Amino acid sequence: MTHPTRFGVTLPQIKRSWDECKAAAQAFDQQGYDSVWVCDHVYGVPLPTLPILEAWTLLAAVAAVTDHVELGTLVSPPFFRNPGVFAKQITTVDHVSGGRAIAGLGAGWFTPEFEGYGNPFPELRERMRALEETCQILKGLWTEERFDFDGRHFQMNQAIAEPKPVRRPPILVGGGGEKVLMGIVAKHADIWNNMAVSQHELAAKVAALRRRCDELKRDFETLRVSQQCVVVIAETEDEAKKSLEKAQKVYGGHLGAHLAEHGIWGHPDRVVDCIERHRKDGCSDFLMEFFGRDTREPAALFAETVKPHFAS
Repeated sequence: MTHPTRFGVTLPQIKRSWDECKAAAQAFDQQGYDSVWVCDHVYGVPLPTLPILEAWTLLAAVAAVTDHVELGTLVSPPFFRNPGVFAKQITTVDHVSGGRAIAGLGAGWFTPEFEGYGNPFPELRERMRALEETCQILKGLWTEERFDFDGRHFQMNQAIAEPKPVRRPPILVGGGGEKVLMGIVAKHADIWNNMAVSQHELAAKVAALRRRCDELKRDFETLRVSQQCVVVIAETEDEAKKSLEKAQKVYGGHLGAHLAEHGIWGHPDRVVDCIERHRKDGCSDFLMEFFGRDTREPAALFAETVKPHFAS
């Protein structure tokens, strides 16, 4: 693995207040984490009635109250926002944060929130096409003085996007599709994120991405690989096992899929071993949701006992 290990943490966002989110973000910033993340949904998942704070507005606020962590979404889909306006939003967060924004992108999957808000939700093939067009538009607006684009879903006509970002925000593309989606990654992304539900397939997915990069003449080593995951950590093995049982019930078959067999859980030494196994499978970045009502507590234990093993 040529890339250093980086650790990101999800922020409390669903059924949580801004004060809770701010406190967590500032704690993670002070604890030395590399990044913080929010999901980009307008409905709480899995229930539309669950209150949820909007992703990019939230990141703009977090940018203003943190100093070091990068800021990204898991993940922003096409059709929620005009991609030109979206480029401006990300640029604004990048300026507020002093160059810490990451554009986390995906195809979208939660049909009710698209239809409920009157947004298009075409079949997956067209969502993938729109995802690739979004990547092209973001990069064009961030780098060119005037930008034209004539796509199937989106058009730009001599569009001007000033100011440019402090840095060109890295593009993360999340998803498991080994043909179309990984082709988009190979052509446009800086980071590929393996979804939590595919954590047990990490090695096979990385191998598929390598093949796709070879086919499209992309140097695989210029990509970073991240893994979205639940992390269950406790000071003792007995405590960790009890928390694991609870986590599997809470997260079910998405974030909690294959957690006992392939996930990251246990006392600190076991968690280190789990991370080493993921690194051997080709992962350098970990985008973690700590299990616990107040995630600052397990995050502090992880920062004290696990992170030092992976210091550059």
